[in-house]
Amino acid sequence: MTNNSNIQSGRCQCGEITYSLDKEKVISAHHCHCKDCQRTTGSGKATILFIAKKYVDLNGELKFFESKGSSGSHVRRGFCPNCGSGILSYAKEISRIYYVKAGTLDDSSWVTIDSNFFTKSAHSWNMPDKSIKCFEGNPSVISGIKTILKSF
Repeated sequence: MTNNSNIQSGRCQCGEITYSLDKEKVISAHHCHCKDCQRTTGSGKATILFIAKKYVDLNGELKFFESKGSSGSHVRRGFCPNCGSGILSYAKEISRIYYVKAGTLDDSSWVTIDSNFFTKSAHSWNMPDKSIKCFEGNPSVISGIKTILKSF
């Protein structure tokens, strides 16, 4: 049974897309400094929450844009078709895991960042927090397998 105090909500800028999730089901949270995340956010990084798709209750139809990631995976990024806010993304090859954009949460004060990805792409004006785990690129295959297993 889900504790209602664990349910977090989020939305796009215009409110056409809304979602809720159980914060206890979040697998991990990260700052991604890859060039694609920089372009889609218009900033130095994307802050993302890894969570199994089955734990996200999405309301509204996202528009998706797909690109090939640096590791060869096909990343699908979901945006509000009205205002353009990026809400979530996922790799087609591991579609069970959503990467929810933390900035779309109504209250993100509970989020704790576990690591930084693609630190080699980070800019001097948006340097990664070196007090947490840093990966020059994508984390290892072992980390990916652990994430997938947690989605079941």
